[in-house]
Amino acid sequence: MPLAEETDLPAEDPVAALRSVSLRVTKQRIAVLTALAHHPHADVDQLGRIVREDIGSVSTQALYDVLAALSDARLVRRLETGQRARFELRDHAHDHVVCRGCGAVADVERAPLEFPRTHGFRVEESEVLHWGLCPSCGPGDH
Repeated sequence: MPLAEETDLPAEDPVAALRSVSLRVTKQRIAVLTALAHHPHADVDQLGRIVREDIGSVSTQALYDVLAALSDARLVRRLETGQRARFELRDHAHDHVVCRGCGAVADVERAPLEFPRTHGFRVEESEVLHWGLCPSCGPGDH
């Protein structure tokens, strides 16, 4: 079975994206999807500031609840970077590179992979984090 497909729907039309996965359309969910469309790799604190500027008061717990629902519905991807979790829309298949110094996160193209069945598993999705130092944090090839 191929890796999970990604869609451009969340960024283009958050209401349609929510309906496509049978989630109730709420202003908090729309605000989070819209924020992630403009600020990929945001953490909960960043999302909280952006969403509050957009719709007013919203609790941190409400943000976590929205992010959990959007992640469970596969509209949002949670990135475990070893520091704070980051979030992004599942709008295209790609991997990430994370700076060990400052925590910066960037998208990198995904190499096509074919996984054989091993140990009885059927691979449905793959997420790869590459680790290193960004140009600001360490010597590099610049």
